[in-house]
Amino acid sequence: MIYTLLAPELRELIKEKKYEDIANFCATVHPALVAEFISALTPEEIGEILVHLPPSIRGEIFSHLSEDIQLEVVETLGREDLGRLLSDMPPDDRVDLLKRFPERKREAIIPAMAQAEREDLRRLIAYPEGTAGSVMTSDYATLTPDLTVNEAMAKLRREAPDKETIYYTYVIDNQQRLIGFVSLKDLILAPPEARVGEIMHRDVIAVKASDDQEDVARKIQKYDLIAVPVVDHENRLVGIITHDDALDIITQEQQEDVEKLMAITGSHEVGVYMRLSAWDHFKSRIPWILALALLGFISGYIVQSYESILFQVAILASFMPMLADTGGNAGSQSATLVIRALALKEISTRDALKVIIKEFKVAFLMSLVLALVAYLRVQLFFHQSTSSAVPAVRVGIAVAVALAIQVISSTLIGAFLPLIAASFKVDPAVVASPALTTIVDITGLFIFFYIAKLIIGL
Repeated sequence: MIYTLLAPELRELIKEKKYEDIANFCATVHPALVAEFISALTPEEIGEILVHLPPSIRGEIFSHLSEDIQLEVVETLGREDLGRLLSDMPPDDRVDLLKRFPERKREAIIPAMAQAEREDLRRLIAYPEGTAGSVMTSDYATLTPDLTVNEAMAKLRREAPDKETIYYTYVIDNQQRLIGFVSLKDLILAPPEARVGEIMHRDVIAVKASDDQEDVARKIQKYDLIAVPVVDHENRLVGIITHDDALDIITQEQQEDVEKLMAITGSHEVGVYMRLSAWDHFKSRIPWILALALLGFISGYIVQSYESILFQVAILASFMPMLADTGGNAGSQSATLVIRALALKEISTRDALKVIIKEFKVAFLMSLVLALVAYLRVQLFFHQSTSSAVPAVRVGIAVAVALAIQVISSTLIGAFLPLIAASFKVDPAVVASPALTTIVDITGLFIFFYIAKLIIGL
């Protein structure tokens, strides 16, 4: 949401160059709210506000602006102002922004930053996208085991303003290797002359910089961590990932899963619906829709092949939508549960047999209920809707059996597809859901007409 009510007042302050009043306002309001307030201004006005704010708050405010606005503001700033602004940003946010720049522009901007931030940026930006290293921050606090609690507290007081969090402080040796951690609570309760090495926890839950970011976020969620340390292959501490970053990662992954389930391709970014043009939406939606529409011609061919049965028992046509919808719903339920279980590591491809047996049991019970409902429907309304010489009992049995088999087969297909995709190291959401409806339609129509032909005897 963009607040426009304050825009005239802010513009007036900019016009009168009352930058101190603007700074006081920004210092008393949460950076996220300030970002929403100034988003109603032009990029030039936002840039003018930011360059006149104290370094302690301008980086945070800029980090809360949307990526589109950030890029627009960047275009209005001079090289030196931009370098200072980027230096003030949290390291992980700075990396995310610079990754959106063309490499040539990125290399032109980096030299304008302070040396420490420049070296840190080059190190963080080198990690592959989607790994823990690509989302970690280097703003973490460390202690050595030889420090006393008093010395450790004094060190944290000095460093706290520049760190992401100090509730967890990581203990390292002289080779930067992670050997333990202490919480702020540990330090407060410990005797002042006690050594950090005596009170630290050695059972550290850590992740590798090369680990998948979603796995890291799930680990933070599983163990209720405020932050998790990131180490390299030699167990040297290289960064931390905080709980707020984990929440962003989980939100992004859920967005990606939902869009893949709906057969939408593209980058799967969060909060970009209005930002993308109609053409961009078209390009992300049309591939699977077109492919599945072409595949749907098979369904039409099946109906055409059995049109003689429809002519003789016209009431069968009235059950085709119900058969397709029920099969699709049963398959979607099964696929959604299996895809989610795979994503959360509740199951793996090694559990395929257990999953299939469980889904078969569920499908069998559902098929009994649905078959009974379908049979009763035929018996109640058969004489009102057809003059066919075929007995109502036969039609009812045909519809009930076809529906029962359709529910079972659709449920098993819904479970099979994600497991097969996962076994080939393909994202189950990409394959399972888009293809499921069309496959279920094809198998459902074939089952329906084959059973009808067999039982009715046409």
